[in-house]
Amino acid sequence: MSLISRLLKANPSAQVSDVLTGSFTIPSAKGAFVPPLTRFVIGPGGGGTNVMDYVDIATLGNAIDFGDTTVSVYNRMGLASSTRGVFAGGSSSTNVIDYVTIATTGNATDFGDLTVYREGGGGASSETRGVFALGVGASYSQVMDYITIATTGNATNFGTAVGSGRQGMASFSSPTRGIFAGGTSGTRSDEIDYITIATAGNSIDFGNLSIPKQGCFGSSSSTRGLAAGGSTNPSGDESNVIDYITIATTGNATDFGDLTFARRQGCGGSSPTRGLFAGGSSNSNTIDYVEIATTGNAIDFGDMTVSRTDINAGFSNCHGGI
Repeated sequence: MSLISRLLKANPSAQVSDVLTGSFTIPSAKGAFVPPLTRFVIGPGGGGTNVMDYVDIATLGNAIDFGDTTVSVYNRMGLASSTRGVFAGGSSSTNVIDYVTIATTGNATDFGDLTVYREGGGGASSETRGVFALGVGASYSQVMDYITIATTGNATNFGTAVGSGRQGMASFSSPTRGIFAGGTSGTRSDEIDYITIATAGNSIDFGNLSIPKQGCFGSSSSTRGLAAGGSTNPSGDESNVIDYITIATTGNATDFGDLTFARRQGCGGSSPTRGLFAGGSSNSNTIDYVEIATTGNAIDFGDMTVSRTDINAGFSNCHGGI
């Protein structure tokens, strides 16, 4: 039996090239490895901008323009599956939800509406379901809504957040849990609460941050969640502290390290290994990163295309909830 016959007998589905070398045909590679896309999309921010940027989380470098959201507002909520990213709510009494396909670039498309207007809340998601929680509208809200990310349509009530209604918290996910940490209801909070994403219901107390703060950035792997930065009092004093928790447990947060400088009201995103924190106070264009599995200080990643604060909403297609 010839070599090529033996190869085909061993693997009948193998592809065979038409390149001949000597007296036999070289089988071509099948199922060649393609590195996964690890994209972080940074939402619009202060000044009424509707700009979205993106970076490849696995590399270092400056952000690239992605497109525009359907409304020019800030303090939105963000979440994503591995294919679709969703922004919701925002300033100027907006209840609009819009979405993008993360692997492409282009302007956002209308998805539907929240059950009530609010801004500055948090977003958490699994591969299939997204939950928008808390925020401030006519008053500080305890409302939690959910959507099925692969469809379009209006949000449905999920439950009520434990403790005080608040806005400006860090939010992140594992495949089963969504976490909301910190925020303010006029007084800075150190509350951390969690939900089980697959089931509707009220949130449950998880523990506390190392200090009360508002305007935190959130990112996570499937096991560890980070809450970075924020303001620590009504005077606006800003923190560079990064806290972390183990998502599958409950308990208080532990010190992880520091941002490259103190700031608040940016946004976070992550891959399974790396957490990113973008923008923030004084219209910063800075993007920092950390390796989530270790502890230590953040490192400069690059810059956004446009400096902005009051972002609140960012997402990635490979965060800890997927």
